[in-house]
Formats: sequence, structure tokens, C-alpha cells
Amino acid sequence: MKTTIKTLVLAMALTFILPNRSTAQGMPVYDNTNFISLAKSLVESAKQTSQLLKTVEFLKTQKDNIEKVNNVIRQLNAIKEMASNNQILFNVVRDDLREILNSPYIKPEEVTRISDSFNDIIESSLDSMNFIEQILSSNFLKMTDAERAGILKQKEMESNEMVAEITKKTERYRDIISFRKMQDKVNNRETNY
Repeated sequence: MKTTIKTLVLAMALTFILPNRSTAQGMPVYDNTNFISLAKSLVESAKQTSQLLKTVEFLKTQKDNIEKVNNVIRQLNAIKEMASNNQILFNVVRDDLREILNSPYIKPEEVTRISDSFNDIIESSLDSMNFIEQILSSNFLKMTDAERAGILKQKEMESNEMVAEITKKTERYRDIISFRKMQDKVNNRETNY
């Protein structure tokens, strides 16, 4: 049996080696075009993946830049609103307070109290503006833009409250003046009965 296997193996080896006597079809042939196209596809996929990673990194950078710009815009809007509020406060003090204090219906002992209440609001407004200037001009406690925008938004709300307060006080004093004026007319009217 060993000899038969050896003979069979020898016969097969000779058929492959000797071209004249070849009766078999020969060795199988592989199609290299599929392998080459697979390799090209893998290389192209790697390029696309690399480009996709670069795009993702670029988009992350742009998102960070947009957030920074949004924070700066929020800061600018808050500062613009506070500047507008301060202008309103100063106009009220310049015009309305003068009118209130010059009214003959405001008692002399009320002048100081009214002036002090308006001055307190103005002082608070100026302190807020100085604080904001410090925040914007220095790297205040190494704040991020978002933290700085949050503080400015808070100061903007305080500024809005100051405007509301000074407006309410102005209206209240005008109402007092109006009431006293009416009371004076009623008390000093001439009777023609």
C-alpha cells in the first residue's frame, strides 16, 4: 500500500513537471483584479476616513469659535443695555429730579431725603460700571467668556432694576406733587356762595 501511494504521488508530480505529457489542466489561476480593486477600495476608504476626521476637528473648532463669538455678542449686548440704562438714570436725575426738587409742593425737609435716594441709585450704577470695566479690562480671576457673560447679564438685570426703581420713585414724587397741588387748590379756592 505504501508503494501504491508513492507511485501515485510520483505520477502526479511528473504530470505537473513535464509539459509534454500534461493531461491535467494545470494549477488553478486566481483573478488578481478583484484583489487590486479591494486594495484600492481600502486605500480610498482610509483617505475618506482621514478627511472625515479632519472635517470633524474643523467643525469642533468652528463650534468653539461660534460659542466664543456668541459670548462676546452677549457681553456687548449687556454692556449696551447697561450704558442705555445709565443714560436713562442720568437723564432722570438731570431733568426730572431738578423739576421735582424745584416744585413748591416739596417740603424743605424732603429735599435731602429725595436727593439722597436718587444719589444712592446713581452711586450704585457707577459702582456697577466700574466693576464691569474691571471685568472687561483685566483677566478677572481668569474667567471664561461664558462666565464673564453671565456676570454681565446679572449686572444688566441689576441695571434694569435700578431704572425701574428710579422711574417708580419719579412717578411717586410727581404723584405727591400733583396731590399737593390739588390739595392746595381745594384749600385755597374762593367761595362765591
